[in-house]
Amino acid sequence: MSAAPGKTLVIVDDEKSYTDLLGQLLADCLACPIQTFNRPLTALEALPSLKVGLIVTDYCMPQINGIEFIRRVQTAAPEIPVIIITGHRMELEMTDYSDVTSLKAILAKPLSWRVLADEIVKHWPEAQVEVPAQGRTD
Repeated sequence: MSAAPGKTLVIVDDEKSYTDLLGQLLADCLACPIQTFNRPLTALEALPSLKVGLIVTDYCMPQINGIEFIRRVQTAAPEIPVIIITGHRMELEMTDYSDVTSLKAILAKPLSWRVLADEIVKHWPEAQVEVPAQGRTD
């Protein structure tokens, strides 16, 4: 099954093992290609060559944080929805990000891949959730 032909889910997190694992788990349940990046500036450089359906980004990263990353994405492509994942939820809740209209959800780490998949489909329905691999529950 192929949803949103040509559109890609982009994951940006500076922890390579985390992006690899999250990318694989989501690839098993979402009907879309997935591209992962471990450096936000590298992701920004690559975005014009990708047809992006949705971006999932970490908040705390070197170079620039997730909010600044979203602001830069929003300037170039305001139609791309973004979900931020963070272990720093309190910091995000106490700040007004009303100017970051591309930000659709903030999810706290640790999180279940299924919760993230459901949130992705909520903001990018074309991604579609497939039945997860037998025996995998979280």
